Amino acid sequence: MSSKLTNVLMVIALSMISLVTFAQGIKGTVRDTTGTGVPGAAVSVEGRVTGVITDGNGGYTLRIEPGTYRLKISSIGFETRTAAVTVQGTDFATQDVILRDASSTLQEIVVVGSRSNVARTNIETPVPVDVIGAKEIKAYAQTDVTQILNFIAPSFSSNRQTVADGTDHIDPASLRGLGPDQVLVLVNGKRRHTTALLNINGTFGRGTVGTDMNAIPAAAIERIEVLRDGAAAQYGSDAIAGVINLVLKKETPWTVSTLYGQSLSSALGRNFNDGKTLQVDLSKGWALGEKGYVNFSGQYLGRGETNRGGLDTRPLLYTGLPSRGAGEADADFQTRYKTLKVADDAKAAAGGLDRNNMRVGNSSARNIGGFLNFGYKLAPAAELYVTTGGGYRIGEAAGFYRIPQQAAQIDLRTYPNGFLPLINTTIQDYSAITGLRGNLGKWNYDLSNTWGINSIRYDITNTLNASISNLADNKTEFYAGQVQFRQNTVNLDFSRRLEFDNILSSLNVAFGGEYRSDNYQIKAGEERSWSRGFPDGQNFDGTKGAGAQVFPGFKPANALNKSRNNKAAYADFEADFGPKLLVGLAGRFENYSDFGNNFSYKATARYKIVNDFAIRGAVATGFRAPSLHQRYFNNESTQFVNSVPTQVLTVNNDNSVVRQFGVGSLKPEISNSYSLGLTGKVSTFTFTVDAYQIDIKDRIVFSSQYVRERTAGVLNPNGLVNKILNTVDPNAQINSVQFFTNAINTTTRGLDVVLSDRISINTAKRQSLVLSAAANFNRTEVTSVQGSGIIEGDPLLKTRLFDRLERSRYESAVPRSKINLSATFDSEKWNISARTVRFGEVTFKNQVDPTIAANNLPLEMDQTFSAKWVTDLTVSYKINKMLTATVGANNLFDVYPDRAYIDPRNREDNLTGNPATNYTAGRDNTSNGRFLYSRAVTQFGFNGRFVFAKLGFTL
Repeated sequence: MSSKLTNVLMVIALSMISLVTFAQGIKGTVRDTTGTGVPGAAVSVEGRVTGVITDGNGGYTLRIEPGTYRLKISSIGFETRTAAVTVQGTDFATQDVILRDASSTLQEIVVVGSRSNVARTNIETPVPVDVIGAKEIKAYAQTDVTQILNFIAPSFSSNRQTVADGTDHIDPASLRGLGPDQVLVLVNGKRRHTTALLNINGTFGRGTVGTDMNAIPAAAIERIEVLRDGAAAQYGSDAIAGVINLVLKKETPWTVSTLYGQSLSSALGRNFNDGKTLQVDLSKGWALGEKGYVNFSGQYLGRGETNRGGLDTRPLLYTGLPSRGAGEADADFQTRYKTLKVADDAKAAAGGLDRNNMRVGNSSARNIGGFLNFGYKLAPAAELYVTTGGGYRIGEAAGFYRIPQQAAQIDLRTYPNGFLPLINTTIQDYSAITGLRGNLGKWNYDLSNTWGINSIRYDITNTLNASISNLADNKTEFYAGQVQFRQNTVNLDFSRRLEFDNILSSLNVAFGGEYRSDNYQIKAGEERSWSRGFPDGQNFDGTKGAGAQVFPGFKPANALNKSRNNKAAYADFEADFGPKLLVGLAGRFENYSDFGNNFSYKATARYKIVNDFAIRGAVATGFRAPSLHQRYFNNESTQFVNSVPTQVLTVNNDNSVVRQFGVGSLKPEISNSYSLGLTGKVSTFTFTVDAYQIDIKDRIVFSSQYVRERTAGVLNPNGLVNKILNTVDPNAQINSVQFFTNAINTTTRGLDVVLSDRISINTAKRQSLVLSAAANFNRTEVTSVQGSGIIEGDPLLKTRLFDRLERSRYESAVPRSKINLSATFDSEKWNISARTVRFGEVTFKNQVDPTIAANNLPLEMDQTFSAKWVTDLTVSYKINKMLTATVGANNLFDVYPDRAYIDPRNREDNLTGNPATNYTAGRDNTSNGRFLYSRAVTQFGFNGRFVFAKLGFTL
């Protein structure tokens, strides 16, 4: 349906376009202050969608009818210039331009956040926007887009997760402390599809669906625009926290670079040399005569795993170890315990069981991707554009080690010493944007179709299905199924700038429509990956866990194919009242086929107080539609709760179990946001300061687990949860159930500060120093928790709906502050870049409240991890005009987060290999010594120092 609509609209638009070719126009060359041509500079005509890109020597030719025009010339790293030009007769007018170095790398022309044809820098916009150029993107050794942003943009946070199934391979991200699904990602201004992954494990962003920005090679990106303000009224669902726009390269010279690096770190008395990384990227753009451009960029990235796990402190139970008898003296018990434990340890050592049995760190990955960016003028008033690309990524992550004593998960004939199961993912991501834009008289138009698909295939290795371990041919590898998300979006936009000679000096009018279709699929794995027994339920051992250990496959009952569509219309006005006041107003109406209508609005204003000082602000409403994943995802998985494996049932929102709890259909999250800021410029020094508040109602959460009730270890037949679970699982194989519901309201308050200055040291030698300081301070508070049905009427059920651990994921799992200080020295031959980032504190709260004496837990089980400074340094030397060598280090001083809390009685220790003789399970945050650093809350990861060398070639 969407393809037919696209074809019809394109035919209509094309029929209205004059194909007259003008024999006159404007020619010229864009140079820097040294006289060197500037390739890839944008030369546009104010008030019209007309423009070209300079060629490799800085030259350009712009064909246009006779008239007087104002040109806008801009390029990343240079100040924007304007020039008035008159074209007359049949001759080309000549307009050469000299661009000066920008006063700040943060003061760049921005596209996102406005549909005005007037180019503005980030200090001229009515809402805060950061611009990160290609030079900053490649300055350091972060190889993924999310990691680049994590260390550059203070309001953005993202860290790789560990032992979290698919989330090990797709990083959850946060903007202004909100969730991964509350920031909208655009590519060249068009909506980017989300990933097929639903985060259901114990990480930040649990229960959300984000966008895989790492599917786009960093080599393809010209700049990244981060709009730090709610923009649902302009762009639709998901833009509650803001918008990230990835602008791809157009015409560029040949650029090829190769990076090799690895961790070189020391911590906890051990040396680490892992995480070996090889990255090769290339980019080349060509001018297609005087009418267009084409750019191809590609990247290969190979990353080895890292491991910062501790030694397993658990008794391995090759020999049955005793528990303390009633009335037995502690000294007598310890003597008996130690005697048997010596035998247990000896047998483990003889069997070759290594207590360093986990992989706690980054997963390994190999990724290859490429993007093509194309534009061509079919006529002076019509440009065809295409952006297409894809990525193919293979990853391997580990789960929890199954030790020999875990009888329900083990087949000792296959794995006499236990085993470490591995989750292998194959992630494919493809997208295509096609469109036509230009002028219809004085109106600008843009007709486009954006298509994207993300799929994740799971293959589980070094595992088994313990429930069929009595078969002689028990397999150790399984295909566990696949998830897939596909999206297609059709947009038709119109805009026009009107000029007046009164109080209202100009008015930019924009309006348009959108049709979007979404599709979400789950595909079942092979039978042995999920079955209880095989084949068809035969050979079933009821004492063993069913399904592939670490990741039971999707069953045929889990398989689904669900779709929906959305229609939207918007209007956007931006008015200048003289040179001082800018006012904007936008509204957007949306209709979803699965839950109905929504209307959002936004009002913005910027007032120039004096000279280059201005005050700005915005008031907006927003929304986020529940994703198809949240509505329909369902599965059965093995999750470890306090180191105990449990079978957890995730039911979708239409399931009878959800209805028995009294939970209704999901509805959209609704937001109200407010911002107020001050911007200014004094000579080369610029600053922006913006305060904000975001109130969100009916946030969709993934509930805590409702566990079967037991009395004295025996299932309670009268327990409400048991009765509900028995309706779908009468054999009591499932331990707990969880689901999605609109359960909480939150308020987020924060402050963004950006300061920058560019100092010219020696103009003749092109020596300069750029200094910048940026910071974000934010705090999210859960203001209310609301249940429904029986949950609202039962205090215990309501507490379980959203427990204190889940609350901490929203309130304190990402840093409440981040400060970024950087300095870059540039000269003809040398570039030295240094930055230090302060990652603020984070707090973990235990599911069980340790402040209640009856729970018998140390107070330290609630743990705050202190703020840390992480410093990066790179040094580049330009060997000649084509070749540049770079060396450097990320986390130069080898900083690690605070260690996770370990009960003093358990400290003999996960470093020495001698488990504590007084070991007391469940009284630390390390999961039996294996997680020395928290995996529930993260600041900057825990891999330590990374050193690298890079060679770049430009032609």
